[in-house]
Amino acid sequence: MSKQNIAVIGLGIMGLPMAKNLVNAGHHVTGFNLSQDAIDKLIAEGGHGATSIADAVKEADVVITMVPDSPDVRGAVTGDDGVFANAKKGTLWIDASSIRPDVAAELAGEAREAGLRALDAPVSGGEQGAIDGVLSIMVGGEAADFAAAEEILNVVGKTVVHVGPAGSGQTVKAANQLIVAVNIGVLAEAIAFLEAYGVDTDAALKVLGGGLAGSKVLDQKGQKMLDRNFDPGFRLALHHKDMGIVTSAAREAGVATPLGAVVAQLVASLVNTGDGGLDHSGLFKLINQLSGKK
Repeated sequence: MSKQNIAVIGLGIMGLPMAKNLVNAGHHVTGFNLSQDAIDKLIAEGGHGATSIADAVKEADVVITMVPDSPDVRGAVTGDDGVFANAKKGTLWIDASSIRPDVAAELAGEAREAGLRALDAPVSGGEQGAIDGVLSIMVGGEAADFAAAEEILNVVGKTVVHVGPAGSGQTVKAANQLIVAVNIGVLAEAIAFLEAYGVDTDAALKVLGGGLAGSKVLDQKGQKMLDRNFDPGFRLALHHKDMGIVTSAAREAGVATPLGAVVAQLVASLVNTGDGGLDHSGLFKLINQLSGKK
């Protein structure tokens, strides 16, 4: 693999382990984050720190942004200190954030006008997937740009697929979040149901996982629900944002998402009552409350 200068903007739950994996693959990685402690963690792993976005991207061959929402991405790439104004012509910009598809397509156009190549490449797999470098990555943009990015993306992901033009990656990610939210919701209901009947829930999840009911959601979130351990791997607040994207995009497309609408309201309820910092498996907490349980 050719070694490249890579800037990573956003060193949070997902961005930091992705940056570490790129360091371990031999790339020169420079990170920027709003909090210095995350930058220090990257430096401790052999990466480098920057004092600003402009500083991080000035020598980069590849820029990866991994920030929470559409306004955050726009803020990182536009303006005098942003990626577009300070990266070299021809730099490959990969946005791994989960944002609105229309915003992704719009910013890709602005990137091209600035002389950059742009891909929207949101990821799925949670914190552990980022740590293990086995994320699923759905990529929108030009096929030639995807080909140029594929080596880099294969360092942080296991399933890396080009799904269409700019904005397509974000559309597929929205569908992913719809599926995950509904699965988490029904898993929470199933576990509450099993507990109400005094079933051996560990045994129940084992056998359910081996049949048609099995899923990665069950594998990764079932035990967290049993343990009432909702330390965040993916926060409810972020899933709330993603369900807003799904709801809005589905309305624009004229697509009915009745199950998604219900789960979106349940997630919103938890976020609005102060539980947005919990892992999205924390939906189990609300199901129990609605059932009159603890």
